[in-house]
Amino acid sequence: MAKSSNFVVLVAAGVLGAAGLLVLVVLVVQERSVEATSPGKPGRIAYSAYDGTNQAIYTIDPGAGGRFKVTDNGTNDFSPSYSPTGNNIAYSGHDGNDLEIYTIDPGGGEPLKITDNDTNDFSPSYSPTGNDIAYVGYDGNDLEIYTIDVRGGGTHQVTDNDTDDLYPSYSPSGQTIAYEGYDGNDSEIYTISVRGGEPLNVTDNDSNDSQPDYAPDGQTIAYVGYPPSSQEYDGTNEAIFTIGASGGGSTSKVVDNASAPSYSPNGKRLAYLGNTPANPAIYTIGVGGGSKVKVTDTGVADSEPSWGSQ
Repeated sequence: MAKSSNFVVLVAAGVLGAAGLLVLVVLVVQERSVEATSPGKPGRIAYSAYDGTNQAIYTIDPGAGGRFKVTDNGTNDFSPSYSPTGNNIAYSGHDGNDLEIYTIDPGGGEPLKITDNDTNDFSPSYSPTGNDIAYVGYDGNDLEIYTIDVRGGGTHQVTDNDTDDLYPSYSPSGQTIAYEGYDGNDSEIYTISVRGGEPLNVTDNDSNDSQPDYAPDGQTIAYVGYPPSSQEYDGTNEAIFTIGASGGGSTSKVVDNASAPSYSPNGKRLAYLGNTPANPAIYTIGVGGGSKVKVTDTGVADSEPSWGSQ
């Protein structure tokens, strides 16, 4: 089974895998499960952080602070994704057996369990209507992209191949999903119809590309480029780039030493994870680059930002 090369391993718990063996939960905790940002007025940023015992979901105002803990349940919660209205947050949490997709009010409270199966589900991404959620699940052979109704049920497998597909991000039109896939040499950014079918190869180079996020206008995709070096990549660590959503065009580098891009609802800025070794934190920056603003500064590894609307 070919895999993309940019997993960061977090031991969340011991769970039964598809073969009935005790395996470790593998999640990307420094790399957000990305999602389409619906047009609107920028609101709070949801993210995942360590609370001293477990990973939990938090929100923060990128301009005024006011850190708020959304989940607090004694288990590890990851990969927050704001709904288009900002009234709900989808995330991946542990149900005692494996990882499932949940939704919760940003003010906290009782979560709603969306998926319920015997495999790990993670990286949720809301559709622009808020009626469906795309996520990563296991098909018995590898990781594929699925969609499900927010009320539960109606699961549909979008990708179907022999390699791992990761990081789904709905387009603002709701007609396509961007994701990370493997082309036989490295990971690239693809888009595919929500109904499935033949994917479009958006990036095509000799480096690993990951974590796509559609701009609110649907014309551009932000993503992360990794070594080895290529004409698109000129740093020593991962960097955030943008490219036209139709593919085949030039790329533009936004910021070095960064991952997990999330467009603001007005499309003017990106939230991202600044990968400083001592204290990874959430930052924002203009889509064309420039000065960056540090949003979190907690002394723990904050990760996986999702910029909501208000």
